[in-house]
Amino acid sequence: MRIFHMLAITFYAGVIILIGIGLIALSFNLLLPEHIMALNDYMLANQFNRWAVRLSGLLVIIISYSFAQLILGRMQREKTIAFTTASGEVTIALSAIEDLIKHSGYNIPEIRDLNSDVIANKKGIVVNMRVTLRSEANLPELTARLQEITRNKIQEVLGLEEAIIIKIHISKIVQREDKDRRRKDSVKEEPAIPFGGFGRV
Repeated sequence: MRIFHMLAITFYAGVIILIGIGLIALSFNLLLPEHIMALNDYMLANQFNRWAVRLSGLLVIIISYSFAQLILGRMQREKTIAFTTASGEVTIALSAIEDLIKHSGYNIPEIRDLNSDVIANKKGIVVNMRVTLRSEANLPELTARLQEITRNKIQEVLGLEEAIIIKIHISKIVQREDKDRRRKDSVKEEPAIPFGGFGRV
């Protein structure tokens, strides 16, 4: 099957390259209408040439369809994790794992925001995290704890023995004074009453 895929990719790339060369030659007036008409007359000269052209067109359609199926199938496999149980095959969307990681991370008080991107490849499961922390967080201790919690949660839910690689990128550290400043700005000052300091005479 891999040999067929390699032949399909080579053939498809060759056809696209020939079309590109033809367009470039046409733009430089190297491919004249007389040449195109001569090629057309040659292809339709006899029944054998016509059948050869028909079969070539059919072959291009089949290979193009197979190539599209190959790309779409690979993209679909990269978005899911599959494993087999006694009753059949089970697939899990990587977006579901990303939601699981997000909810698990919110249980840690030092984390203000967390987004993750999960990739499944031959090396295992790769988790890329983007984290916003509060200023009181101890970075070495927190990141090690977050990696351990995430790894245990994925293994517990999926029951997989594959390697889980967790990478953390701290995108922002929120300072406490920023929080206090926003709280003060949200409190509206009461408008002063005109002549409020004067009493009745």
